[in-house]
Amino acid sequence: MAKTYSYAARDAKDALKPFTFERRAPGADDVQIDILYCGVCHSDLHTVRNEWNNTLYPSVPGHEIVGRVTAVGANVSRFKVGDLAGVGCMVDSCQHCESCAEGEEQYCENGFTGTYNGPVFGGENTFGGYSDSIVVKEKFVLRISHDEAQLAAVAPLLCAGITTYSPLHHWKVGPGQRVGVVGLGGLGHMAVKIAHAMGAHVVLFTTSPNKREDGLRLGADEVVVSKNPDEMAKVANSLDFILNTVAAPHDLDAFLNLLKRDGTMTLVGAPDSPHPSPTVFNLIFKRRSLAGSLIGGIQETQDMLDFCARHGIVSEIEMIDIQGINESYERMLKGDVKYRFVIDMDSLKREIQAA
Repeated sequence: MAKTYSYAARDAKDALKPFTFERRAPGADDVQIDILYCGVCHSDLHTVRNEWNNTLYPSVPGHEIVGRVTAVGANVSRFKVGDLAGVGCMVDSCQHCESCAEGEEQYCENGFTGTYNGPVFGGENTFGGYSDSIVVKEKFVLRISHDEAQLAAVAPLLCAGITTYSPLHHWKVGPGQRVGVVGLGGLGHMAVKIAHAMGAHVVLFTTSPNKREDGLRLGADEVVVSKNPDEMAKVANSLDFILNTVAAPHDLDAFLNLLKRDGTMTLVGAPDSPHPSPTVFNLIFKRRSLAGSLIGGIQETQDMLDFCARHGIVSEIEMIDIQGINESYERMLKGDVKYRFVIDMDSLKREIQAA
């Protein structure tokens, strides 16, 4: 066992504070990673504050992890000490159900094990990346091929990147398609970058007129202010696919109306209360589909990282010290980040040394 330093919440109303726990010693199939950077996901905030009513405390969030390998088990073949490596939203799954066999571990019928907050269907707690190190089975460790200077901005790809890449890939987004992205936040800005790199014509929808310039800079071909009825009317019945990244309840009909016949809108934002139900006629009169998507499997996550490395895609980030994590949560609630906070874990190590 190894003493591990972290920041954790002890209950739904508690601020994140220093917390020490024991990680397992690396086994034969394990990779031990010194965490260099960890992205801050909206899921972290939902979990810490128990907004999904499933939090195991103490809660050590963080599932956008990049770092350097410090030890490997005897059976490990893909990593060696000194390699850069990443860990995303999962650290285990049953490995024998149909979904796992098809490389879709995120849909494991027996419940994947989250990097934090334990198995989906209940079980022992797990502690995430707001910590100085982590030990993970080799199968759930990702190779990082970006330049080391980009490492902090790579971290959010492990959740925000794969959450948007997976549905774009699954619904075969590519050249000749008109693709809508709803929301320009942590997920939305990655969706714009990735859909653009896939060759689609990207239409960004935002409630904020002041995000128009940023949307174009990030790769959108058009930016539509969704609160403007005239702008929305101009793109009605024109989109092949929409990726809706907004994590707050809103009117889905406004966007379903923008799809062509046989178009699909996929939801990846996870609000803490339901969306209003869409009108059935908006679906049946154009044979439109409303779908959802959850992160991606391990191989697909590796494919996403390699795709992003080839295309020079990283997240737009603001670096913070871990001592500022509670303030960053409040700023995130206000949308005051462009577009992802990333924790420099040196700040935790400095705190440990000073103690």
